[in-house]
Amino acid sequence: MIRPARVALAGAFIALALAALAGCSFKPEKEIWEVSGGIFGTTYHISLVMEDDQERLSKLADGIEKAMKDVDMTMSTWKPDSELSRFNELKDQTDWVPVSESLYTVLSKAQEISKVTNGAFDITIGPVVNLWGFGPESRPEKVPSDQELAQRLSEVGYEKLHLREEPRAIRADSRLYLDLSAIAKGYGVDTVARYLDAHGIDSYLVEIGGEVRVRGKKPGGETWRLAIEQPVTEGRQVNRVVALTDQAMATSGDYRNYYESDGKRFSHTINPETGRPITHHLASVSVITDDCMTADALATGFNVMGWQRASELATRENIPAYFIVRTDKGFETHQTPAFSSYVIQ
Repeated sequence: MIRPARVALAGAFIALALAALAGCSFKPEKEIWEVSGGIFGTTYHISLVMEDDQERLSKLADGIEKAMKDVDMTMSTWKPDSELSRFNELKDQTDWVPVSESLYTVLSKAQEISKVTNGAFDITIGPVVNLWGFGPESRPEKVPSDQELAQRLSEVGYEKLHLREEPRAIRADSRLYLDLSAIAKGYGVDTVARYLDAHGIDSYLVEIGGEVRVRGKKPGGETWRLAIEQPVTEGRQVNRVVALTDQAMATSGDYRNYYESDGKRFSHTINPETGRPITHHLASVSVITDDCMTADALATGFNVMGWQRASELATRENIPAYFIVRTDKGFETHQTPAFSSYVIQ
């Protein structure tokens, strides 16, 4: 369910002195205002730096919500009438199917990240995700059998999906079920950011389900600071704090979305190579890029790869990445050289 957007003042109200008393005029002070609500099965919190203009703020809140709903109606696997669901339900996907610009953009980026991560990120993994109970299908009563996994894995493979730029269309070698849950949130963040840019907001923080993008600085020139959580299920603890300007950060981990069966914990992150939830010691990975869609997809791909392989790739490609790894003695952290300049605590 999408809750109505709530608009509230974030922080103390800054009283303005009367210009007439000073014998001059001045621009109204800018403050941080917050717009929040629910979307994509999670929550969003958006901080806007602007003057006290309630009518404009209300219009911006409505526009933000509409922008996110448009993304949801394009890319959700939970909505049977979304553009993505309509493609997934096609019995024959071998002919070119026209797609919207937004869906093409996300699919194109997904294929790019699949190649970079050598298939660790794969949006065709949907049938296996559903088999393990992390998609629209109901949770299984027991762990899937090897035979069931083999059958679903035969329906997976990003190389089977083909994109045509002009005119925009997609097709598949065989029937695929596409799942954009590991990239659509990031694209939603970018969509809101573009909306704010187009409406003259030059300083903001957009957060949807933990994926974040910022622009400009806070009033007074302070940089936006983001916390990387300690990967624990009880409460919320800060592991690191980073400072960003005009960039995005996404985090992928196994400590929030999982279930237990017969005493074993099953992560929602599925390895496309094995068809099974990841079992390595990487608890969390955070990635910084210029746009949130790329950060979202890379974080998922790195999470599948495990910290050693992912760190080698991120270091080679000069990608800022931060890894929190479980050990017998607790958590240890690793970061790529490109990440170190963002850490402030």
